[in-house]
Amino acid sequence: MIESPNNEKIKHLSRLISDNRFRKKSGIFAVEGKQENERAAKFGYENTEYFICESVFNEDLPKGKINFVSEKVYEKIAYRGTSEGIIGIFKIKYFDLKNFCPAKNSAVVVVESVEKPGNLGAILRSCEAFGIDALIVTDAKTDFYNPNVIRSSVGCLFGMNIFQSSNEDVFKFLEQNNYQIFTTFMDESAVSIAETDLKGKSALLFGTEHSGLSDFWKTKGKNILISTSGTIDSLNLSNAVAICCYEISRQKLQ
Repeated sequence: MIESPNNEKIKHLSRLISDNRFRKKSGIFAVEGKQENERAAKFGYENTEYFICESVFNEDLPKGKINFVSEKVYEKIAYRGTSEGIIGIFKIKYFDLKNFCPAKNSAVVVVESVEKPGNLGAILRSCEAFGIDALIVTDAKTDFYNPNVIRSSVGCLFGMNIFQSSNEDVFKFLEQNNYQIFTTFMDESAVSIAETDLKGKSALLFGTEHSGLSDFWKTKGKNILISTSGTIDSLNLSNAVAICCYEISRQKLQ
């Protein structure tokens, strides 16, 4: 039983949770919550150890090395307070876009320079829910294994094809694999997504939360928009992605 917040294992875990660079250097990351840990194991992420507070965790113990911690210690390390009583440590997986072999009617989402971990997690959740084959992030500003990404994706991160790459390499990949590219610039050239055929091999591109897609993607695809009836002219990034993912799923199921 670990009862001191100053225990070396707890210090190491706290740094894994808070420090992106330390996670990458260590090659491991922390996963909090029962469902999230179950999904990480289900999709082949290798566990190294668990930290469990028995007075909070009311489930069968997972297989593997277990460190039992007091409620006081768990409150210190838990990203979500005292929720569920389990934090697992898993090895980071690295994915190379060159190894991705898309299906004939593949649909992918490309997000450029996404900055907010909560938005990235919500985007992953929508992509998984609506059967998107891959999420590709260009010019990444946040870490896939950030605790807030894992939390807001409800562990959907672990079952998705996820890639980070440059704009140039992603454009080359999309061209080589015959994707029809759909951009989301806010200008008069845009056509409503409801009037756009998304049943084929499609790549939908979204820009940053504050300024949209960069000029790199100008003229590289067909421009689409989500028709609205209110006075506001834009949506939260994760909401816009969710609506577009639903439209892709709806068209493919027709």
